[in-house]
Amino acid sequence: MRIRATDIIKRFEGVTARAALNGVSLDVASGELMALLGPSGSGKTTLLRIIAGLDVADEGSVFFGDEDASRKSVQERRVGFVFQNYALFKHMTVAENIAFGLEVRDRKSRPPKADIRRRALELLDLVQLSGLENRRPSQLSGGQRQRVALARALAVEPKVLLLDEPFGALDAKVRRDLRGWLREIHDRTGHTTIFVTHDQDEALELADRVAVLSMGRIEQIGSPDEVYDHPATPFVHGFIGEASSLNVELREGRVFIGEHQLPLPPQGGKSGRGQLFVRPQDVVIGEGGSAALEAEIVAVRRTGATRRAELVIPADAGHLEMDAPASINFRSGEKIPIRFVRGTVFVNGHAG
Repeated sequence: MRIRATDIIKRFEGVTARAALNGVSLDVASGELMALLGPSGSGKTTLLRIIAGLDVADEGSVFFGDEDASRKSVQERRVGFVFQNYALFKHMTVAENIAFGLEVRDRKSRPPKADIRRRALELLDLVQLSGLENRRPSQLSGGQRQRVALARALAVEPKVLLLDEPFGALDAKVRRDLRGWLREIHDRTGHTTIFVTHDQDEALELADRVAVLSMGRIEQIGSPDEVYDHPATPFVHGFIGEASSLNVELREGRVFIGEHQLPLPPQGGKSGRGQLFVRPQDVVIGEGGSAALEAEIVAVRRTGATRRAELVIPADAGHLEMDAPASINFRSGEKIPIRFVRGTVFVNGHAG
């Protein structure tokens, strides 16, 4: 099922426009796994709830396939929704929780009890919880409860599956374990799936495409490789992965820090002040010569197999971080030659 949201505007009374959605459009292909990624207040959960029918947009439309679903209820849209806090019924068994959406259907569309029971057990097997059908939610771990919540969402045979921070209440190890499991479930069922997260690693690992939101707008939509390797805006570069921003000057497309020209590709003949974004792995110890820039080490810390050095760059360009093998013994106050193997230059918010 293809899902389209077009020109969505949502205002909240008493809340600034930054917490609203400001003309957001999203097109999710049938069978695609799409991540909505952004910080708190970016609008990602609001967009998900409008797609689900739990909230109504002030302007804009939501299409399920070719049908305008903007005024249809959650039930009419046949949406499976998974919440961060599971939202399981404590007084029901696991099997009863999974079957709930089928049990409450009107008599005409409600399957026979035997079919409902069989469907619940099949989904328990799918989410790898066979044998736990008679337990209560309180007898399950957090990861198991989230699997039950997903099985309940799948029980109603939804047209689209929507997940709001599905692993947000779980510890880091369980989150990592469930990522691969969710991707496997998606590939097996083929549901069009949209999930909300503020965890960039989660989005990059799981999604076919990522929509990065900020202040009620979509900054960029692309594959994980596209948004990481070719960020479209300074916000995306700063939010996805680790990055430092340096003040630079462009002179006919060449990039300078002070009077030092950086060995970066020409920037289309542009001139003026700009920002250079570099990741720690984009900075290496130079060999001296005209390509190297002298920087001073102000702090060093160990990060696993590498050392992370914080450097101050001359000409008031700013600070940056670089990674180097742990065998290199950096010292605070030491000056070293560095060079940039890659980086992205933005002028007035646009990449060079």
